[in-house]
Amino acid sequence: MEIYSKLEGFKLDVLKEVGNIGAGHAATALSQLLNKPIDMAVPKVQLLPFEDIAEKVGGAEKIVLTVFFRVEGDAPGNLFYIMAPEAGKSLLRRLGAFVPTEGLELSEMEQSALGEIGNILAGSYLSSLADFTNLAMSPTVPALALDMAGAILSYGMIQFGEMGDAALLIDTTFVQGNDEVEGQFFLIPDPESFNKIFTALGVPFDND
Repeated sequence: MEIYSKLEGFKLDVLKEVGNIGAGHAATALSQLLNKPIDMAVPKVQLLPFEDIAEKVGGAEKIVLTVFFRVEGDAPGNLFYIMAPEAGKSLLRRLGAFVPTEGLELSEMEQSALGEIGNILAGSYLSSLADFTNLAMSPTVPALALDMAGAILSYGMIQFGEMGDAALLIDTTFVQGNDEVEGQFFLIPDPESFNKIFTALGVPFDND
């Protein structure tokens, strides 16, 4: 894929820094919201092809909990915060917002809380990326889905047309004592946005 040949030899230090700063902002915002210390592990950052996303979260038929955003601004795209349903329930429990209901289904309060957590994370990571690129980017109101990973990704393509062919993955881990709750952010810039973002980060792209 052309994007990877262009990035071969370009270290992902800048993207890792975007993840680190974004995680720091998110932890601070969540700590203020919940009035308790919230820690986040140093995130792992990588680039991968769009078609590998479903496999990365356990396969196309894996049931996942997803907070979805459309990214608006200078570099529009799509943003998915994906985790196992059990991880979503565990996250609510460990953050101490309230006691979650049993089973996989989510109450309105749980959906609202997870949407707010996703909103804080998305805003933090996009703000960090915007600081590095000088491109304005902001998330829309979040939408929540509990479905197979393949179905959720297909829905995003139907809603917003052809997605970019590469994604930026940020592994996000909340830490409380010896316990960890993992989730994954996938930023999928629109085709024209990907070139714009990486050109701003110092990776030259041709127009052909």
